[in-house]
Amino acid sequence: MMPLTMIRWLVINFSALLLGALTSPTPSETPTEDGPCRIYNSGRSADCLGRQLDAVPWRHLPPTLEEVDLSSNGLRAVHTDDFARLPKLRVLLLTFNNISHIDDDAFRNNPLLEHLNIFNNSLQEIPARAVTPLLNLTQLYMSNNLYTHATLADSFSKLVKLKVLSMGGSLVMGLKKQDFQPLKNISLHGFQIKCSSKLSYYEHGSLEVIRTLDMGFDMAVDQQPTFLLNMLRDLANKKFRIIQFRNLFEFMYYNGEVDIFQGLKDVTAYQLIFHRGKFNENLLRMALMNLQVAPIKRLRLQYIDFARSPTFIDSGAGSSITDLELDQLDLWYISNPDVLRFDWRFTWFNKINNLSIQYVYFNSVPCDSWVEMRGVRFLDVSNNRLENDFIFNQRCDYKGSMPNLHTFNVSRNKLSSLKDMSSLTREFSSLQVLDLSNNELGSAESSRDCVWQENITKLIAHHNQFVSDALRCLPTTVRYLDLSDCNLDQLDMVYFEQAADLQELLLSGNKIKFIPSKWESPSLQSLALDGNSFGLISKESFQHMPQLSRLRAGNNPYHCTCELHAFVQDTISQEQVNLTDWPWNYRCYHPEAFLDTAISKYFPARVACDIRLVIIISVATTAAVILILMLICYIFDLPWYTKATYQIIRAKYRAHKERAAGEPGTFTYHAFISYSHSDADWVRDQLLPCLEKNKNPYRLCIHERDFMPGRWIIDNIIENIESSRKVIFVLSRHFVNSEWCNYELYFAQQRAMGKTFSDVILVVKEPIDPSSLPSKYCKLKKMLSTKTYLEWPQQVNQQAFFWEQLRSVLGKPTSTQRTQSVKSRTSSVSVIGLPNEDVGPEAAEDDAEEEAEFKLIDRINEREIPVMAL
Repeated sequence: MMPLTMIRWLVINFSALLLGALTSPTPSETPTEDGPCRIYNSGRSADCLGRQLDAVPWRHLPPTLEEVDLSSNGLRAVHTDDFARLPKLRVLLLTFNNISHIDDDAFRNNPLLEHLNIFNNSLQEIPARAVTPLLNLTQLYMSNNLYTHATLADSFSKLVKLKVLSMGGSLVMGLKKQDFQPLKNISLHGFQIKCSSKLSYYEHGSLEVIRTLDMGFDMAVDQQPTFLLNMLRDLANKKFRIIQFRNLFEFMYYNGEVDIFQGLKDVTAYQLIFHRGKFNENLLRMALMNLQVAPIKRLRLQYIDFARSPTFIDSGAGSSITDLELDQLDLWYISNPDVLRFDWRFTWFNKINNLSIQYVYFNSVPCDSWVEMRGVRFLDVSNNRLENDFIFNQRCDYKGSMPNLHTFNVSRNKLSSLKDMSSLTREFSSLQVLDLSNNELGSAESSRDCVWQENITKLIAHHNQFVSDALRCLPTTVRYLDLSDCNLDQLDMVYFEQAADLQELLLSGNKIKFIPSKWESPSLQSLALDGNSFGLISKESFQHMPQLSRLRAGNNPYHCTCELHAFVQDTISQEQVNLTDWPWNYRCYHPEAFLDTAISKYFPARVACDIRLVIIISVATTAAVILILMLICYIFDLPWYTKATYQIIRAKYRAHKERAAGEPGTFTYHAFISYSHSDADWVRDQLLPCLEKNKNPYRLCIHERDFMPGRWIIDNIIENIESSRKVIFVLSRHFVNSEWCNYELYFAQQRAMGKTFSDVILVVKEPIDPSSLPSKYCKLKKMLSTKTYLEWPQQVNQQAFFWEQLRSVLGKPTSTQRTQSVKSRTSSVSVIGLPNEDVGPEAAEDDAEEEAEFKLIDRINEREIPVMAL
């Protein structure tokens, strides 16, 4: 980077480019293109640069304009009307045109004009009358025109606000004493004069009246080298900030014996610049010898064509320059690296405080050079393509060298070995800042066994090619470490544990895929992780960095998750860590639905992120479901149906086992009668006689008579229902209240699922309201609402018709063959099962279940509920 003084003179020499940049629109403005110029800045600026205009388009320029750039066009003249309608005009750029004439009244209506640039045109006369009304003028650039002289008119004495003046041209053959008399009472900040490369005259005292901080000469003294003596005499006993000589010797090297720089000892300036031109060893020696006694603190040689003097002979007596004391010495863009070894010695570097050698492209550093630079505190050898062997020589003894070196910059070279750099700087006892950026460092092979100077506190190593293992070769005493853009994909935690004093770490622009959770850096205060490849970040990532106060982590492919949201919210709310690039550079990359969404606008649902709330909701939901299921079971009597289904499955399984054992089949009945114990008399006295004691009797099954003693009740019920062609239900209020009748109804429904509900006959013995039935009789409700049933008439004369209807529903009786008949006319059955001594565990279990059922029968009999009516 060029220092501020260099930039200041570039402003003078290249004013057109500078003003073009100053007047360019800001990104937030929307320019208009209604005419040949671009109007922007709310009508205050006009950009007419490079529009191939041959005249000023004054009709298209609004009167609100304050800045107009008409550079790089084909303008030939400036007329009175061109800017007459711009009373607010402050800046006017007319550089790089072909203007040969400016009307005397061209700027009459522009009294506010402060900056006028007519650099590089075809004016043959200085436009003194045109600029006379411009009393507010502060900057006037009118050099590089076709003037043949540099004499200013008396009217220039009125420009008391003038601060920068650039004048002259390649046809000005010399300077006279009266040329600048109008400026004797004006204090300038910058003055530059350009003359012909064939300067033919210079009168002593020509520059005596000039009072300025920065003085620039763009003239060659090839033909008359002694003119430089008169120029330096005119500058004597004055104080300058910068003096610059451009192309002092443009075409030939100076080989004279006259010391043309002897006037430097009387010149007081902070910085002396030689820009371009030819220097040989002889001329440089003259300059340096006078600088040894001159009160000049900085010297810069840039873009110099350097050559050794053919007449110089090294006598071995030592260098003639041993006492050059400068705050700053810049050697930039020198064509010959031999300039470094001036007089074949490096002694002219002894007392240089800040030495900068850039773009010299030297390919070796002799051993004695390090010893001679004992006074250097800041050494910059960047931009020189240095390789390991060029800068570090294993045969050199570096002990005690560079004792005062504080900052060492070797950036933008071709260094590849950290080990060599550590060996080179190990003896630099005062070294604190080391810049290794833009090299080829970081390979594992060249990053082993490094021993560094323990005073190094700042290491700049961005734009290299580091692998993770190479981090262990870095100095552990640093407080500032820049490893940006080093192609790192992971971090070596061992190094950061050892670098206990590290306070600021830059890791921007790498390929780091994750942030280690056990990253311990107790002193770290500032961390930059922007532009990497990790997508997850959380509070745990930085929990071992108690001093962290600044974090830059934008431009990463973030996964927008609850963890990321919690990290951002906690970081912002607690204000312990400042996200320096928040919120502009934080966007979602995953999931796809949130792609390119600003993380500041990502608000996940609280339920999705709060695990405690998720647990509470899950427990509450589960409890509610259980309660609802329990309520449903209670309302619809699901336990009862489950129990009944289980009994059916068990009974069918036992029947299957009996058939497999060859046991005899079941009886066949015309109908199975299901009734309540309270209706047993009606069944015995009315139903059975009418159906069984006639010409064509029906074979009916009732529990009191036809159940097989010794069998389980459920087995008897299921077996006899399945062996009966029809099932008759005698419905009454007692039937509804009987649990066992509900069992029989359920079993009949299960049987009907495989056949048809026409096998079920409903006989309503007494009126029943379907809506009054319990919820567990939902199927019976449906059957009473959709199925035709028989109702027992109370009138005797109607009962005969009831029996005819019932026989019709039962169908014509057919003869049935039974293999076994067991009849019992008792109203209750009580069987006592005797245990078998020689039974296994399974038989014992069956006996226990059978005994439980027999006890249930006894309990039913005690409550006067028939065994059939489950």
